[in-house]
Amino acid sequence: MKEKIHDFISGLIPYDYILFGSVLLLFLLFIILAILLRNHLKTALFLVLLAFGTFLLGPTVGYLEMHKYLFHNKTELLEQKHLHFTNAVVVKGKISNISHFNFHECRITAGAYRVTKNRYKNYIYKLKPFIKTSIIKRDIPKGTTKVFKIIIEPFNYQKDYNISLKASCK
Repeated sequence: MKEKIHDFISGLIPYDYILFGSVLLLFLLFIILAILLRNHLKTALFLVLLAFGTFLLGPTVGYLEMHKYLFHNKTELLEQKHLHFTNAVVVKGKISNISHFNFHECRITAGAYRVTKNRYKNYIYKLKPFIKTSIIKRDIPKGTTKVFKIIIEPFNYQKDYNISLKASCK
């Protein structure tokens, strides 16, 4: 857990600090307005609730949406092949940088999940793959596409499955 927190903090960019600082200033502004309007109980209470809502939800939602916008990418599955003589699946795909920034590194994750005839179970299975493997691709300039290959092993599952790809870039 300590390593994850350290990795998160070391991976922050200047835009993150601006976001966190503006959320803190907005929180303080709402609290000061609530203090100034303490004679109007309903307005002051609304401002206090708004302040704490902003303080709790602002950094999380802001961080996720900002990174989705700044580091927008597209992953595409080209081929998946189950190897017969070894317990592995080879996944070939490509990642495209469709943002306005160059990517220094991208963590590409391939996950295998079960497939059933029940569409509700399929939705739940997509959320939690039974096996995942990640690789890191470095230096993807804006507007370019790179091809990658991931080997998922050990892969012992014999029934129907699908492969999902996702990428997180910085």
